[in-house]
Amino acid sequence: MNHNAIKEVTPLRETECFTVFHREKEKFDFPYHYHEEYELNLILNGKGARRIVGDRVEEIDDFELVLTGPNLPHGWFNHRCAAKKIVEVTIQWNQNLFSEHFLNKNQLNFIKRMFETSRFGIKFSKDTVEKAAPEILTLHKTIGFDSVIKFMLILRELSVSNDAKTLVEGDMLLDKSLNFRSRRLDAAFAFMNKNYNALLTLKEVADQVNMSEVSFSRFIKKRTGKTFIDNLNEIRLGHATRMLIETSNTVAEICYLCGFNNISNFNRAFKRKKNCTPSEYRVNFSGSRIFI
Repeated sequence: MNHNAIKEVTPLRETECFTVFHREKEKFDFPYHYHEEYELNLILNGKGARRIVGDRVEEIDDFELVLTGPNLPHGWFNHRCAAKKIVEVTIQWNQNLFSEHFLNKNQLNFIKRMFETSRFGIKFSKDTVEKAAPEILTLHKTIGFDSVIKFMLILRELSVSNDAKTLVEGDMLLDKSLNFRSRRLDAAFAFMNKNYNALLTLKEVADQVNMSEVSFSRFIKKRTGKTFIDNLNEIRLGHATRMLIETSNTVAEICYLCGFNNISNFNRAFKRKKNCTPSEYRVNFSGSRIFI
């Protein structure tokens, strides 16, 4: 059984604003995958199915609406879903559909922030799904310029939702996850993501954003609510969960490849974050998919 996330080449052409797939089916049969496009996925009657976005695994309810950003691995699998008529609508659009210049306009501010946060995966509440579903379900029946306007109105409705949650980063309210963003914080996280497997120090990261150790320590705690070490360990655990899914490396090998220098500390940190050991996580994941 192959646990690697497959890169999907979508059928979306450069001459199209977006593409819509509207399906009624009996089972989930598309593998764990990623692609360069944004994707909005609406699923009705899928109660009991399992959703995997990045390293987040959850069982879904009857109403499911998730936005994933470019190159964020995701997939839905049968698990305990017994429905015979699952409704799924998938909307995909290119990263360059809306230029940065366009998104910087005041009227587009909420949509821009939603796009930025989609790299963590966004799950919308049942109330939001019920409001947006009628428009999403009929989008494939609308053509030409009218379809573009309808699509924009859907994005606007979702962007002002105040009860959405990020998936990869945990149960954090959408607007909370946006409020702590800054260029310095982005630069620090980019450096930590690039060097998560090294023995990173507070000083090394602080130097990257031209701050003293004391100032950066206060800065990251104020903006994220977590210490530098807690943030670094979360990044490392994120990479570890992906390795557990996508590679055949042993738990010990993954521990050291992700920058942990002690297997006991790695196991404790993983269980604290995921409520299971790394070995249990791998077994649970591998048992969630069947290929024929």
